[in-house]
This record gives sequence, structure tokens and C-alpha cells, in this order.
Amino acid sequence: MTEEKKDFPLAIDAPETDVTPLTLTMVGNLLNASRECPRKRILQKVHKSHGSNVHRMFNALQPGTYVTPHRHMNPTKDETILVVAGSLLFIRFTDDGEIAEQVLLQPGTENFGIDVAPHVFHTYIPLKPDTLIFEVKDGPYEPATDKDFPDWAPREGTEGAEAYLIDMIKALAEKANAAVAAVKNNEEEAE
Repeated sequence: MTEEKKDFPLAIDAPETDVTPLTLTMVGNLLNASRECPRKRILQKVHKSHGSNVHRMFNALQPGTYVTPHRHMNPTKDETILVVAGSLLFIRFTDDGEIAEQVLLQPGTENFGIDVAPHVFHTYIPLKPDTLIFEVKDGPYEPATDKDFPDWAPREGTEGAEAYLIDMIKALAEKANAAVAAVKNNEEEAE
């Protein structure tokens, strides 16, 4: 059985307005597009051009999307992510690809966003359908240098990317299960 493939953009261009309301209709259309997109995510630009000094965008993500671990070093770019809806697991890596930290980000909770320094290898995994983030990053955007990809992680769309994502999720689940078991053991010892 063959599946009909549509051409999907990586991003939707910003409206050509001087004042742009950020509406539920805008993000609703974006979430719908992310559900249909083969890569399970799509951006809605708010900044008007690749040359803008500050890039602002919504990113709609569905579970199963793979965001290649990366950092922003050439030139250095700070990045801030705010979770508007859904749930996102932010992952920081060591320079050699080990998971150094994970932070659960959800709106209405203590951790609803994160600010990332340029030298930090990171990725994020949406945990709920229709996860929506608002991202702000220094510009301008140059596709060849925007992200610094490590050798230890497969690139999106390449062989091994899906297996890498699954292995990463399994490792995070094992780490979480071990933490729960440790808490349970400590509680039992305290009784």
C-alpha cells in the first residue's frame, strides 16, 4: 500500500502586517497542519524575514517528531522556549552525547519554559498531542549555520533517526523508573 505524500513547508510565513494579532485561529491552523505534516511539526513565523535580528515563532509539535540534537554556535544565538499548550520534555546533552539533564515543561506549572545558552546541545520531545511552543531566538537565519549538529546524533530524516529517538525515550523512561524505585526504597527504609 502506498501512501500519498504531500509537500509540506517547514514553516508558514509571517503575515505581512505591521501589527499582527496572535490568534487562536492562527495557532489552531498551525496545529492542524502539524497533524498532517509527515515530520509531525511545523513553524508559524512571526518575524518578517530571515534577516530579522530577533526571530519569533510558534512551533506546533506532535508526539513522534524528531528534533535533531543541536546547539547554536555559528554565530552564537540564545534561544528561549515557552510552552503554550501540551507538554514538552527539554533534554540537555553533554558534548559527547550523554543525557545531562531533562526538564518537563508545561503551561501552568513551575517549569513552563526554558532559556538555552548557545553552547548547549539540546533537543525537545513533545509528550502530548498538539504541543505548542513560542520560540524566540537571535537572528539572522542562515540555513547552513543556524544549527550545529553533533556527530553522535543522526540527522532528521536519515536512517537511524527514528531508532535514536526511541532509544532516547527508553533511556529517559529507565532513568525515571529508577528514580521512582529509589524514592520508594527510601520511603520503605524510613518506615
